[in-house]
Amino acid sequence: DFVDMFMDEARISSTLNHSNIIHIFDFGQLDQNYFIAMEYLHGRDLKTLMKKCQRVGRPLPLDFAVFVLHEMCKALDHAHHKKDGQNKDLNILHRDISPSNVLISYEEGQVKLADFGIAKAEGATYQTQAGVLKGKFEYMSPEQASGKPIDRRSDLFSTGIVLYELLTRRRLFKAKSDIETLEMIRDPKVPPP
Repeated sequence: DFVDMFMDEARISSTLNHSNIIHIFDFGQLDQNYFIAMEYLHGRDLKTLMKKCQRVGRPLPLDFAVFVLHEMCKALDHAHHKKDGQNKDLNILHRDISPSNVLISYEEGQVKLADFGIAKAEGATYQTQAGVLKGKFEYMSPEQASGKPIDRRSDLFSTGIVLYELLTRRRLFKAKSDIETLEMIRDPKVPPP
């Protein structure tokens, strides 16, 4: 299952050619080892940047936070509307939007979405079993946390959680246990920022 999921990540990601998505150059198997050769981005993930801001007691500037989310949305729009060679929707969903999967370069401040490792797409070889949750619990949509079918809106809900946390500097759905976190998400109560 892991190898199938790994190869699906490579296949799905390699079809995405967008300036806000980490590019996959090659993937395959060499002897008994599987590999993905991907673009290197000299920078940090958004989670690390947010933690640094917490430590120094300074928020990210509002215009920077909005810029990051705008770039994330451009990446998602590309993935969500990607078509195959017959102009058929691939229905690619990321399913793991979180600050650790958003990379920001040092030089130009480029924002790139990474890790389509649990992405879902039409025609994928690996299919998640019913009732199995994939992704970071505290960034799931209520439908995803309930194990219900999801669509593009689930990625957008997760993106909204990232924006909320950037603006407020506090976690939205984080509890003492995974079960409590999932309960919070299934019946979301969002305090005004």
